[in-house]
Amino acid sequence: MKTGIVVVVMALAAGGCASSMDRDGSMNDRGMTSSSMSSNMNIAEVAMSTGMHNTLVAALKSAGLANMLMESGNYTVFAPTDAAFAKLPAGTVEMLMRPENREKLRAVLQYHVVPGRVSASQVMTMSSARSASGENLYIKSMGDHVMIGNARVVKTDVMASNGIVHVIDTVLMPPGM
Repeated sequence: MKTGIVVVVMALAAGGCASSMDRDGSMNDRGMTSSSMSSNMNIAEVAMSTGMHNTLVAALKSAGLANMLMESGNYTVFAPTDAAFAKLPAGTVEMLMRPENREKLRAVLQYHVVPGRVSASQVMTMSSARSASGENLYIKSMGDHVMIGNARVVKTDVMASNGIVHVIDTVLMPPGM
């Protein structure tokens, strides 16, 4: 497995959130949305097609990782939305996208990826998952939602040809950043 592909900025660790989600993307009984329909698009194409992951796509390109997310493989990506990036302190995104900070950006992006396909129903049974960066992502089910670190999973099981995407509302920062 290429470590670069694991670097995919898309958001976090293991798979998703609730297991009982509707295929049409409507809210399920746990307050989350899901799209469990299979896709011929790869993870990068899924991110580009949503209209709510523009910052993530730009970060992937800046880190030199966009092409890697188009390759075959099995990954679970916790993908922060544009609104999640907007919650970061002013100037953080711009700072990370500078060429001299490429390795920091890669570390942040890898922290959002878990090797293998981890569905929402599997995530519900986990307390942690090892990210592509080697750090543990902590998972907690809290009533009607699931948290990955300090990020809430808001949409689960978005299928791609090379993995699964779970949408989160906060950018995850690796320890020490």
